Amino acid sequence: MAGRVALYSAVDEVLTHYEVDVAGAALARRKSVRTPANIQYAWPHPSNRFLYVATSNRGPGLKADSNHVAAYRIDPASGELARHGEPQALPHRAVHICIDATGGYVLSEHNVPQSGVTVHRIKADGTLGSPVPQADGLDYGIYPHQVRVTPSNRTTILVDRGNRETHGKHEEPGALRLFRFEAGRHGKAEAIAPNGGYGFGVRHLDFHPTQPWVYVSLESQSMLHVFRMTGDGMEAQPAFVRDALADRANIKPKQVAGTIHVHPNGRVVYLANRSDYTVEHEGRKVSGGGENSIVAFSLDAATGEPTLLQHADSRCFHHVRTFALDPGGTMMVAASIKPMAVREGDKVVVKPAAMSVFRVGGDGRLDFVRQYDVETGPGQTQYWMGVLGLG
Repeated sequence: MAGRVALYSAVDEVLTHYEVDVAGAALARRKSVRTPANIQYAWPHPSNRFLYVATSNRGPGLKADSNHVAAYRIDPASGELARHGEPQALPHRAVHICIDATGGYVLSEHNVPQSGVTVHRIKADGTLGSPVPQADGLDYGIYPHQVRVTPSNRTTILVDRGNRETHGKHEEPGALRLFRFEAGRHGKAEAIAPNGGYGFGVRHLDFHPTQPWVYVSLESQSMLHVFRMTGDGMEAQPAFVRDALADRANIKPKQVAGTIHVHPNGRVVYLANRSDYTVEHEGRKVSGGGENSIVAFSLDAATGEPTLLQHADSRCFHHVRTFALDPGGTMMVAASIKPMAVREGDKVVVKPAAMSVFRVGGDGRLDFVRQYDVETGPGQTQYWMGVLGLG
């Protein structure tokens, strides 16, 4: 049925479908499928008939020896998933994937033990074909965390986070790396790295739907930067810079920015603030505070300049790693990854991983409606969540 909406939530290797009641801002759990290994990221085909899923048997920062990308067919009436063709091997864990604008290629991004991008052809029936050979000597950066193809489909942007300074190790600079993209192949990159990439720990970006504006979250700095595209390139300096935090004067350790999405109407951009800071309490680690929120900025229609609109509490306590809007932009779901022990008065309670549901107002403000607990076993994480319309 046209107009139906599906949500998919990944806990380790299990991908669960939820039916979405947009008008009621409600979720109903349906069937699950088991994938070859722990799900890292997923991306729908432009037709919304297929979902492409990257899996790995290792997590962040660990070398993996079983890495794949696989296609799943989406039932247009029910939203149920079914394996579609054979999974294709990847050389390393893919922390992020995307599909190009034509729906002809899936791009998988790697950062450990070696940075790079693998490109697979998508056949006419939606199954995955062979990888496209890439040129030697391309600079994929220090620690890429996202790959996106621009709306023109002529440029791939690799979001190279770099690495923050740690004890005994200096900061490694970040960059936005722009590659020419044609027929699944990449050409020499241009690096956009203000201040040489220092203090530029970029994590994710999103594109304005109609204007040449790119909205970028800076993980380590908890900032929003706005860049202007110039044809297939990008201006070297951000046009606008904004603080993502509500109270920087009271910032906690382990506070970082995360995923970013522009509203489908192009009038608002949303960015996730994330924290998993803990303190000791009676021999247990409990939440030590920090901002786990969705910050909303209204966007000037002429310039793209962001103006702070709201900090919406996610009511989660451990990293909202992913959030998503329904296709009409009237509902948002924010997903946290793990349980967290929290002090409530004299008691300590464990708050599970969850999905928080918000209504989106006409001005873009978020209004919390309800929260759904997500079961995660020991060591498990709700690592990805996404929403899409059914054709």
